Amino acid sequence: MKKTSTRLADGRELFYYDLRDDTVRQAVDRRPLDPIATTSEIRHDPLLGDSVAIASHRQGRTYHPPADECPLCPSGDGRHTEVPEDDYDVVVFENRFPSLAGDSGRCEVVCFTPDHDASFADLDDEQAGLVLEAWTDRTAELAELPQVKQVFCFENRGAEIGVTLGHPHGQIYAYPFVTPRTALVRRSVAAHRRATGRNLFDDTVARELADGERVVLETAHWVAFVPYAAHWPYEVHLYPRRRVPDLRFLDEAARTEFPQAYLELLRRFDRVFGPGEPPTPYIAAWHQAPFGEPDRDDFALHLELFTVRRTPGKLKFLAGSESGMNVFINDVPPEAAARRLREAATA
Repeated sequence: MKKTSTRLADGRELFYYDLRDDTVRQAVDRRPLDPIATTSEIRHDPLLGDSVAIASHRQGRTYHPPADECPLCPSGDGRHTEVPEDDYDVVVFENRFPSLAGDSGRCEVVCFTPDHDASFADLDDEQAGLVLEAWTDRTAELAELPQVKQVFCFENRGAEIGVTLGHPHGQIYAYPFVTPRTALVRRSVAAHRRATGRNLFDDTVARELADGERVVLETAHWVAFVPYAAHWPYEVHLYPRRRVPDLRFLDEAARTEFPQAYLELLRRFDRVFGPGEPPTPYIAAWHQAPFGEPDRDDFALHLELFTVRRTPGKLKFLAGSESGMNVFINDVPPEAAARRLREAATA
């Protein structure tokens, strides 16, 4: 992998990640952009104990542009985009409309491919492996920022999820606090350690493997299963067999095998509702340990993949119980979801 760093016309950082070591990146962003001015602010909710990002400048962000005006495609034919080069392998840059900025954290965009009409599932193993290297490199660099407590790499795919740019891309949020979901998990992990002397993540994976009914796929270094108490209609958790706190600590064997396991899961998601159905909308989310915490080695890096589609033509909406009280109601039994995902294996 070769990494090349540059800056866009408004001062934002951009990083090219290339498969070939002899690739040269010299294009300059010639757009007449003003320096970025954000109004991102973190406010603490004293009742719930969590934090909310207030970011009014995002009201003006790009919204469903036509394909020939996509800001994530390479520049070319006299049109200048967020990517100055006329081609790229993987590129990462600071978000022009960040939810978090400055002392409030940082937001980055990850473009997986220059092909506007592709998806992550269309990538080959080499390209998917390069995306993993980009996620890892950005996690390592963002971990060094003094204001950053946790790094979240994720992809939203599909208009049903709320995606406003159709180009295959993901994002990276660097939070200045430990996220509420992670805080809840850490409390459960600590309680399990006190009660049993064992690690909750290890016991959870071992239980799923022993039961087998919810396991979707296994490889030498990865295991994927539908969790026992899945919140979403089709939800899969992907774990490396060797517990590590974040992406930086994956060994070479797990890195090499990751593309095969992850691409197979994504392709099954696209087949799970049967032939003729549109691509499955999903969120794919890497859960990594917060930085500087004494219990971080008890945390297990894993990826959670889920869809809001519950059956062909029908979505799972967050209604009163979910949105109002955070009590999920799942219409699809986890065992049935796992069985269907096994049936959707590549022929």
